Amino acid sequence: MTPRQHTRARTRALTGTLCLAGILLSTLAACADGTENAAAPGTKAAAPPAQPAKVVPAGLPGMPPVQNPKDIYAANRPGNIAPVARNFPSRVYVPNTNSNTVSVIDPKTYKVIETIPVGIQPQHVVPSWDMKTLWVNNNRGHTLTPINPANGKAGKPVEVHDPYNLYFTPNGKHAVVMASMDRELVFRDPHTMNRVKTEPVTCAGVNHADFSADGRYFIVSCEFSGELLKVDTEKMKVIGQQKLPFAGAMPQDVKISPDGKTFYIADMMAHGMWVLDGEKFTTPRLLPTGKGCHGLYISRDSKEMYVPNRGEGSISVFDFAKNKLTKKWRLPDGGSPDMGGVSADGKVLWLAGRYDSEVYAIDTTSGRQLARIPVGDGPHGLAVYPQPGRYSLGHTGIFR
Repeated sequence: MTPRQHTRARTRALTGTLCLAGILLSTLAACADGTENAAAPGTKAAAPPAQPAKVVPAGLPGMPPVQNPKDIYAANRPGNIAPVARNFPSRVYVPNTNSNTVSVIDPKTYKVIETIPVGIQPQHVVPSWDMKTLWVNNNRGHTLTPINPANGKAGKPVEVHDPYNLYFTPNGKHAVVMASMDRELVFRDPHTMNRVKTEPVTCAGVNHADFSADGRYFIVSCEFSGELLKVDTEKMKVIGQQKLPFAGAMPQDVKISPDGKTFYIADMMAHGMWVLDGEKFTTPRLLPTGKGCHGLYISRDSKEMYVPNRGEGSISVFDFAKNKLTKKWRLPDGGSPDMGGVSADGKVLWLAGRYDSEVYAIDTTSGRQLARIPVGDGPHGLAVYPQPGRYSLGHTGIFR
């Protein structure tokens, strides 16, 4: 090897050593500061791999957005009466099934101030989705009588066959008639009540319902066959059906929990509430409340649910946070507390005395009976109106 070649070899070896030392120093530095994969100076660091976004099912198209996912009744606080209903006088409208009338009570005086003749066998007084009209369900008269809540005047009846009960989809697109004897769910225009679609059912006695938090489905009780239905709101189609695990079951009112996770179904023969996972629609469990469990009403603070037991003249109180019954109020001298609603300020629970031709006003703090008001024969689904909320889902007043 010539001197020149020897010098070149030494230079290459020295260069290799320096490169190796640089790599080692870089590795040690990366380990020391926890940036093993750090980019070289002057270059942009590679972005971490993207995590797949959790897909949240969209709500029913056109439905007002849920204000609080932890409390779907958040809009129902005292004072939150919608502008359209703000100037309506506070009244309690009581359909008298056997008298074919509606008794109108002034809640301030506990007095009947008017009796309105309606059609044959009125079952429920139902606030419309837009809150502008009260519809009286004349079941055997096959009509709906509209009442203007601004002045209490009844309008011209609308022909609707077998309207035992009435609901509205959360987007206000359709009215849903519970045609009990016809064995049908009838989807109608919410204003004209013209028929849009009829969904026949195989169960007997469709009568009460409530909608999921996202509005995409609703649960229906079938009183006479002891069954539950799950219905796709947008498709207007039954997508689930099950028989309740109790011989002689007679499910009544349906209500969803404030967190939107659980449905409760009153059962007047099982003497309690069925507790149902609506999403899974698996077999529900029974929570005993009292004889003739019938209606379900949420308190204004969304903390409790009032459960009238018609067969024993009592009201059970269910605490959502504690997930249990905490109180039972008994009416003095008994009674038959049935359907009703909570006052706008949340202080009074109003219930129809189905077999006693009377209405009960109950203090929601103490359970004390405030009044017992004589009305017509067979009082049933009374409506307290107006109530807080953005829109009505129907029945005697389910607001969200």
